[in-house]
Amino acid sequence: MVIFQKRVADLTSLALDRFLARARRATGLKGMVNVLVTSSAEMKSLNRRFRGKEKPTDVLSFPADPDARKQFAGEIAISAEIATKNSRALGHAPAEEVKILVLHGVLHLRGYDHECDNGQMARREKQLRAKLHLPQGLIERTDSRRDSRPRLSSGAKPRHATASKGRINENRRISNDRTTEGASGPAAGGRPRRN
Repeated sequence: MVIFQKRVADLTSLALDRFLARARRATGLKGMVNVLVTSSAEMKSLNRRFRGKEKPTDVLSFPADPDARKQFAGEIAISAEIATKNSRALGHAPAEEVKILVLHGVLHLRGYDHECDNGQMARREKQLRAKLHLPQGLIERTDSRRDSRPRLSSGAKPRHATASKGRINENRRISNDRTTEGASGPAAGGRPRRN
C-alpha cells in the first residue's frame, strides 16, 4: 500500500505501487510493504522517536515482526521534500529519487545493512538500479563524498535508519505496534536498528 501525505511531482500512487512490486520481485522480498511519502517534519518526528536523532531524514525502514514476515515485510517512510531537493541537486526527477529511496528501503527490509556488510548491499543496490533503470543510489552517494557532486539537502552524508516493528495505522502515520511486556521495540525501550 502506498500513502501520499505529501505529493511528489509526476508520481502517482499507482506508479509507485507498480515500482514497489517490481522492486520486491527483483530483491526476492516476500510479504507486503507499506510506503508512506510524507513531510520532512513528519520524518523528523519519526527519526527522533525511533533513532533519537533531532533532524529529518530521507528514508526510514521499519521491518515487520519476524513472525509476520511471510505476509507483511514491513514499511518504508520517505520525505517528499528531501527527495525533491536531492533530485534537483543530483539532476534527475523527484519521482526517480523516491524510487531510489524505495529500493534502498526494500533492500533493508530484505535484511541488507550497508553499515556492516562489507559492500554487499551497495553491490546489490547497484545491480538492481541498473535492472530497474534508476540513477545513482544512496550508498554510492555516501561513499563518494570526496567527489565534485553537490551536497545533499539532508546533509553531507544521507542518514537512513531502520526502526523496529513500526506500522502504518488507519490514521496514516507510522507508529509502534509492540506494547506487550518483553517486546524489544521502541515502545518497550529497545533500540531501533539503523540503516
